Formats: sequence, C-alpha cells, structure tokens
Amino acid sequence: MVKVAVLGAAGGIGQPLSLLVKGNTLVTELALFDIVNTPGVAADLSHINTPAKVTGYIGDEQLPEALKGAHIVVIPAGVPRKPGMTRDDLFNINAGIVKNLATNAAKYCPKAFIAVISNPVNSTVPIVVEVFKQHGVFDPKRIFGVTTLDIVRAATFVSEITGGDATTTNVTVVGGHSGPTIVPVLSGTGYTFTDAQRDALVQRIQYGGDEVVKAKNGAGSATLSMAYAGYRFVNSLLEASVLKKSGVKECTFIKTDIAAAEGLDYFSTVVELGVDGVAVAHPLPPFSEHEKQLLGPCITELKANIQKGVDFVAKASASL
Repeated sequence: MVKVAVLGAAGGIGQPLSLLVKGNTLVTELALFDIVNTPGVAADLSHINTPAKVTGYIGDEQLPEALKGAHIVVIPAGVPRKPGMTRDDLFNINAGIVKNLATNAAKYCPKAFIAVISNPVNSTVPIVVEVFKQHGVFDPKRIFGVTTLDIVRAATFVSEITGGDATTTNVTVVGGHSGPTIVPVLSGTGYTFTDAQRDALVQRIQYGGDEVVKAKNGAGSATLSMAYAGYRFVNSLLEASVLKKSGVKECTFIKTDIAAAEGLDYFSTVVELGVDGVAVAHPLPPFSEHEKQLLGPCITELKANIQKGVDFVAKASASL
C-alpha cells in the first residue's frame, strides 16, 4: 500500500498536482484534503483508470483520516501570491495553516515523508520541523522543502540560451526558495555564459515567480509549473523509497549542517534519496567568484527566514 496525501488539494497547485499523482501507477491510495471542494475533485479524479483509489476529505475533523497510513504527505495548502505580495506577506496567513497540518501529520503519520510546497518555504519547513520536534517524532531525513521549481526553471532558461535539451539540462540550485536566497550554480553546468547572460539568468531564476504573477495579472501565481515540479519531487521520493532505485537525486531544502559554518541549520542542496528519505546530503559544490557574492545576501536573508519559522512555533506554544 502506497498512500499519498495532498493537503490543499482543491487549490491552484493542489488540483493539477493531484492529477499528476493519480497518473502514477505506484500510488495505491490518493487522499485529497482541503477546507472546500475536495469531494468534487476526488470524484473527478476517481474516474481516471489508474490504480490509485481516490478519497476526498474536507475540514479539520476529517484531516486525521486523510493522513493515517500516508507514505508521502504533500503540502501545497495556503494562499497564493498576488501582485505586490512578498513571500513575507504570505507568512502571516500560511504559517498558521502549515502549523495545523504539521501538528496533525506528527500525530497521525509521524513516519511519512513530508514535502512542503506552501510558501514561504524558507520559513514553513522550520515550522514543520519544530512541530515534529515538539511531538518527539522529528526525523531530519523525512522533511523536505520542495525547491524543485527553481531547478525546473533553471533548466528551461539555460536551455533557451544554449539550445540544449531542457529535459537533460541539469542546473544545481542551492540556498533557499525565494529571491536572493536562490543561488543557481551556473558555473557547474558545463556551459559558458557572458556576464550579461549570467546576470539575466540569475535574475530570472530568482524571480521567475514574479514573471508568472505579473503575466496572470491578478488571476494567480505559478500553479501549473509548481504542480509539475512538486510531482517530479514526489515521483523521485516514490522511485527511491518504493522502487528502491539508487542514484535518485533532487535539490531540496532540508535541516542539515552543510552550511553550519555560515550559522545556518537549513539549506537547499543536492540530496540523494533512499528508502528512508535523505540518504546523502551532498556538500556544497564549488562556486565561481560571482556565485560566492550571491551567497552573502542568501545567507543573511535565509537566517532571518528560518528564525521567523522557529519563532512562530515557539510563540504559539508559549501562548497555549
């Protein structure tokens, strides 16, 4: 039995993500949770002729049932970014939502792999970790911030310049998952770029989300590309943990000591996935001089983002 629970399944990311997961023949049960509309989404997806049995759950009272027995819990829940909104603006709304979902996951599926999509990821992942610690069930190998969209975008944008195949173009992206915390390691791609190309690529990879928010003109954020990226990460987890494939690697934001020298408890790096989640967190790659300059602002902002998540859980606990 391989159960995947999608929390926030009726939303702009949740629906296309659930559709992609339903198409994966390794999944035997797909549990869809949201505060509205999940019975309809579940009914719709249940007509697709793949093995996964689809169930819809609505409201907090049905959340435990959605989570029990889950192998993977994907969390795209929360509000999307609107024009002019920063990821910090999102924090005030999404932090409480993620904390509630994490509390239930810690109680009802403490051994599940938790894939956090809800922004701001730099803060929501520490929220999940702190909640799991409070419940005595934290395992650093099993909680992931999904930064895959940065990697997907980087491959697309680099291949547009090089003329290479986007599906085989591999760009390591480290740091975090917002603006200046996103550090694309273009020097490791094997391609040479002019300074102007490099600067434009870095800007576009860091702020690709803004491009979509602007283009959608108030009608949403990057939901479809995020669903694709989120599914890619879920599929990698399934290949490593269910099929026991070796060599499955993804960049992901995890609790790790690889950037401890910079005073950071979390960082996105290349991770080899295994049956228990993180098998190997690879050390940071060699950086060019330009990439070293990008790390300064990344580290400063990341420290503040991480602390914000940690403090949120501490304050919530103190007020109980």
